[in-house]
Amino acid sequence: MENLTLRQQEILGYIQLHMSQFDTWPSFREIQSHFRFKSTNAVMGHLRALETKGYISRVPGQARSFRITYDFNDDQRPEDAIDVIDIPVYGTIAAGYPDGVEPSGEIGRLQIDTKTVGVRRSRRCFALKVSGESMIDAGIYDGDIVIIEPYPPQNNDIVAALIDGETTLKRFIQEPGRAPFLKAENDHYPEFHPVTELIIQGIAKAVVRNL
Repeated sequence: MENLTLRQQEILGYIQLHMSQFDTWPSFREIQSHFRFKSTNAVMGHLRALETKGYISRVPGQARSFRITYDFNDDQRPEDAIDVIDIPVYGTIAAGYPDGVEPSGEIGRLQIDTKTVGVRRSRRCFALKVSGESMIDAGIYDGDIVIIEPYPPQNNDIVAALIDGETTLKRFIQEPGRAPFLKAENDHYPEFHPVTELIIQGIAKAVVRNL
C-alpha cells in the first residue's frame, strides 16, 4: 500500500480514535472543525486520497459514507502510521514539595501519538499538569503537562509518586543497601525519604508544553 502523508496519517488516526470512542464515523463537519479546514471540500479531498491508497472505502448505497478497510491491529501496520490515543488529564501534581491536595478528577483530554511519546496502547496512560519548579533541571517546568504510564519504575526514572500520603513528581532513586527515595532536579530542594510509605503511581514518559 502507498505511504500516507503526515496530514493523511493524522486524519486517519483521528477517525480511528473517534470510532473507538463513539463507535461511529466522524462527520465531515467534525473532521473539518478538528483540523480547522476552511471547508468540507478539503475533508473530501483527503478522504479520496485515503480511499485511493486503500485505507478506507465507500459504504455501498450511502452517500459520503466510508469505512476503514485496512486492519491496523495486525503485524502489517506501516512503520510510518500514526497511532493516536485519547487520554485523560487528571488535575495537577506538585513539582516542588509534596502536596496533600486530593486529585480534582478529570479536567480535560489529550490526544497523543503512542510512537512519539513511547507508550503502549494497552496501558491506561494519563496526564498531569505540573505545579512547581523542582524538576526544572530535567526540563520539566511549571505549567507543563506530563504523560504518565502506569509501570514499575527503574532507578533514575521520573515518577508520579505518593510519599507518606502526598503526591509529587520526582526522580526515583533505588541504590544498593538503601531504601528507595525521591530526588528533585533542582539544587534548592532536598531529597525526599518516606517515613511510612512510597507508592509509585507511574513513570513520566513525555512532556507537553504550550509554546
